[in-house]
Amino acid sequence: MKKEKLEKLYDRIAQLTEEPYVTGVGNVDAKILLIGEAPGAREVKLGEPFVGQAGKILDEFLDILEIQREDLFITNVVKIRPFKINKRTGKKNNRPPTQDEIDIFSNILFEEINIICPKIIIPLGNTPLRCIMNDNTLTIGNMHGKLLKKDNVPVFPLYHPAATIHNQNLKGTYLTDLDKLKQIIGNI
Repeated sequence: MKKEKLEKLYDRIAQLTEEPYVTGVGNVDAKILLIGEAPGAREVKLGEPFVGQAGKILDEFLDILEIQREDLFITNVVKIRPFKINKRTGKKNNRPPTQDEIDIFSNILFEEINIICPKIIIPLGNTPLRCIMNDNTLTIGNMHGKLLKKDNVPVFPLYHPAATIHNQNLKGTYLTDLDKLKQIIGNI
């Protein structure tokens, strides 16, 4: 039932964009929903979220939590790869999604949440945090590791795994947040 609802939902994405898109994947009966910002080049190529460099780091964090990908549902706020063309090389580079792109895909995200009915939502970074909480003033720097609520569902924001690539100092913070999350997950 849930799979069919998701398939119908994802069929609507083709009406929103001509770009290749990446839908959510995982266990449709998952208690835990992870939400990223948008797919990168590798995700678009393979058609799955978090399969690039950030995905490898995410897998390390899931090991710490003693959770398998099969136990989760993983999706992104924006289903297409936001990119800009590098004027020097002519190649596509990732960029943060625009508010218009977020607005276009946020309804899809909220329908995914309604179909999956997770027991906890884990936004990874600013974009999913702001989208889920409907508050563009929130920052992951201020909200990571704090238990929030949205429509009576616990929300536990974490830095995006890629943030630890760019800032090694975040690794300790991330591990502390994962310890808190592990306790919370143990109680749901």
